[in-house]
Amino acid sequence: MSTSLVLALLWLVTANVIAMFPSKDHHWRNAYVLIGLGVPLLGWVWAQNGIWVGLIVLIAAMSVLRWPVIYLVKRVKGLLGSA
Repeated sequence: MSTSLVLALLWLVTANVIAMFPSKDHHWRNAYVLIGLGVPLLGWVWAQNGIWVGLIVLIAAMSVLRWPVIYLVKRVKGLLGSA
């Protein structure tokens, strides 16, 4: 297994452990840090292992960080709908 995949799996485990603990801001601060670390990591996984493995890791990350994805989709729909 490549180094990028090991780090991606470690990222996923860390994100799930963080989600188990209570947070006053509903984990938004943690989500920003995870996104900031996860985007370059996803690019590295994609570059080392190809598009299909990159898409699998992307889907796994989106399942962990589903609320930021939901809000992003709502914002994009709002921007496209108002144009």
